[in-house]
Amino acid sequence: MAKTWYPVVDYAVCVECGNCVAMCPHKVYDTAKAPSPVVKNPDGCVDHCHGCGKRCPVGAITYVGEDTGWIPPNRKQEAEEATCSCGCSEASGCGDASGKKVIVEYLYLDLQTCDRCIGTDKVLDEVMMVLTPALKLAGFEVEYNKIEMNTAEIAEKYKFLSSPTIRVNGQDICTSVKENSCGCCSDISGTDVACRVFEYDGANYEVPPKEMVAEAVLKVVFGQSETGCSCGEYELPDNLKQFFEGKKNKSECSCGGNCC
Repeated sequence: MAKTWYPVVDYAVCVECGNCVAMCPHKVYDTAKAPSPVVKNPDGCVDHCHGCGKRCPVGAITYVGEDTGWIPPNRKQEAEEATCSCGCSEASGCGDASGKKVIVEYLYLDLQTCDRCIGTDKVLDEVMMVLTPALKLAGFEVEYNKIEMNTAEIAEKYKFLSSPTIRVNGQDICTSVKENSCGCCSDISGTDVACRVFEYDGANYEVPPKEMVAEAVLKVVFGQSETGCSCGEYELPDNLKQFFEGKKNKSECSCGGNCC
């Protein structure tokens, strides 16, 4: 069993077929809530087991701790498929003439240690669980993707400016980048790293309120947002360069990073 390996369900994609709950012999899922897949006992998951993910007919299951390059086999559209120059999907509202497709992308550095990445991930999941059915009822096609910025190359591909980032149809929900020191990411890289601070209603938050995220998503969908697509010239911020270089140096240390 593993404490740093467990399934994560994308409820915006999940069709509640119950396959994952039925096939798992380790009681990872709450059978009382089947067919809805609710992870009740993450510590019961077997390290690097992809059993439920392989059985999922829509590719809604990924895993915390995944480092093998495994991709959900039935995912209709992978988050890293063709992107425009701003790093958003070509099918997103950035260039989507129909205006009836909503692509929400969550770009982050770490979901195992970083409190603000983990917290923002939870908030966004909760918001999408509420907004997705309403948007679909209104005739929108909704896609919700999570992309880990685990290398500088991926960060450059997506023109990543700060962690965590939420984009809706290619638009960052924040109008500017504001950061403060992040102890979690500093520990990961062994360098002083600053991560995003969300500004809302006159206050600053390391994890954005649900109201802020829901409001921002709806403003982009209905054309009321003042933010724009990030197409244009881009250079990886020095802050992120230090993070990736420090992370790489720690991983290459002969002691496994314990001395750093």
